[in-house]
Amino acid sequence: MDRRSDITLLLEGGAQVVQEKAQEKVTNRWLMVAAALVVQLCLGVLYAWSVFRPVFEADLGWSKSQTGFPYQASLLLFAIGTVIAGKIQDRIGPRKVAMLGGVMLALGAALTGVVGDTVIGVILTYGVLGGLGVGFAYVTPIAMLVKWFPDKRGFITGIAVFGFGLATVVFAPVITALLDSVGIASTFYILAAIFLVLVVGAGSFFRVPPADWKPEGWDIPAQMQQVVDCPLNRTVRTWQFAVIWLVYFLGAGVGLMTIGKAKTLGLDVAGAGSGLATAGVMVLGIFNAVGRLSWGSLSDRLGRLRTILIMFVVYIVAFLGLMRWTDNKTTWFIGICLIGFSFGGYLAIMPCLTADYYGTKCLGANYGALFTAYGIGGVVWPYIIDALSKSTGSYTWVWYISAIVCAVGMVLTLLIRPPRLRLDTVVEET
Repeated sequence: MDRRSDITLLLEGGAQVVQEKAQEKVTNRWLMVAAALVVQLCLGVLYAWSVFRPVFEADLGWSKSQTGFPYQASLLLFAIGTVIAGKIQDRIGPRKVAMLGGVMLALGAALTGVVGDTVIGVILTYGVLGGLGVGFAYVTPIAMLVKWFPDKRGFITGIAVFGFGLATVVFAPVITALLDSVGIASTFYILAAIFLVLVVGAGSFFRVPPADWKPEGWDIPAQMQQVVDCPLNRTVRTWQFAVIWLVYFLGAGVGLMTIGKAKTLGLDVAGAGSGLATAGVMVLGIFNAVGRLSWGSLSDRLGRLRTILIMFVVYIVAFLGLMRWTDNKTTWFIGICLIGFSFGGYLAIMPCLTADYYGTKCLGANYGALFTAYGIGGVVWPYIIDALSKSTGSYTWVWYISAIVCAVGMVLTLLIRPPRLRLDTVVEET
């Protein structure tokens, strides 16, 4: 009898220790947020490529189209990297995958410094290797934080991707100063060192919460209890995934299309000087970052789909009410800022919508697959704006068609309903 009592006490003591350890991890969940912000801030350097383009054109004699190839390659490989990393991190956790992404990004930057005088070399190093590294490190903190903060998914995802959107504001002046003082090769070497230290270092803090953990004092909503963790092979066969993918492609695509041409529009159409055009792009970056946090938080209160509808409305107001008169500095400036603000919301809301519909267990793989809409949009839409502006001789029809695209996106959003997934079916297919 005494022996059984001793065993019982031992088991109870062990359970208490486990519970205390789990609680210790819970108190550190904001540390994960801080680490994610550091990682995302470094990864967002991808958007700062426009700072390099004039230097490659002036110093190395590259054409405008040649300077665009590395950036387009990086966006495409960024999306591919999220698919691969998403599946891996669901199995082995976020820490190793994020650190690997940091090593790849740093190596890509360092090798760009070595082969930076050749177009194909920069495409392979900055575009392919660096883009893959960004994709690996990008998806892991998002999938991780959604698990740590089930009580505020939109807000916390907005914080995570806030750093990515703010990166241009931080890195653009730094890169400009480095290019002026040490040249192209040394600039990439310095960036490689920064990425290696910050991304790998911050990524080493990443952890997932204990199984079945939830924040203290928070009860799981009934709607969330009904969500079935769905593997990728089942997720992609639901009609909702296809519609959400199209909404993401349209919403992120028209935003990327305009953001990528913001400085050119300022210089060539609005008649802004170089200083004003650069300042406009930096302010655009701030609105992009703030939009991620604002729309993500709003979606927690208003709902994901309603928030997406409002974001499309903001787009339409910007395209029809402001961007049609981009020959005016004021309308150009306000228009690109509104578009950047609305665009940021898609990066914050889509991971949450994926978790809301398909659970968090396979979120890395599921969101990685959905993120291909962003990557393909980043490649396709810039060609659309170039083709339309060249064929018509102006950007007017670009803005009309962009508004129509947004209207189509609104209709598709209204069609979305939560998937009806049966647990027994999902388990069998897993």
